[in-house]
Amino acid sequence: MIYKYILTIVPVALSVIVHAIVISILLRRLVRYKEDEVFRIWPPVRDLTWLTVWLIMAHIVEIGIWAAYYLFGHAMPDVQSAIYFSSVTYTTVGYGDLVLPEGWRLIGGIEALTGILMCGLSTGFFFAIVNRMYQIRHSAFDDDRTIRRKNREK
Repeated sequence: MIYKYILTIVPVALSVIVHAIVISILLRRLVRYKEDEVFRIWPPVRDLTWLTVWLIMAHIVEIGIWAAYYLFGHAMPDVQSAIYFSSVTYTTVGYGDLVLPEGWRLIGGIEALTGILMCGLSTGFFFAIVNRMYQIRHSAFDDDRTIRRKNREK
């Protein structure tokens, strides 16, 4: 019985690794504007859309990792049930229509805790990106105002 709890480190670690990889990739790709893009509306819309899609994809992969863990441990009868249970547990919706066998129930709580942490990490990252977009635009507007003021003073 204890081996199940020790092995739970694997899906927890894999969830964190998947999330870290996706966030690292997004950090390198997002919020890089050319001068003419700073004042346009579509570059930030594009970036926020891609950010949302990639973060959701990361969560889906992590749900799949947990579903595989339940399947290989024979805690769920089939793939559909494992994915459904994992998605409900990971997102902490917890309908209760499917439950883990008695020896696995604490592991469901660990998945829920992992899901909360990964969703929190996504939320914090999303906020940081939006904040960075605001700083870039605000700085560009300030620079633009400064240039206009200097031109008027001449």
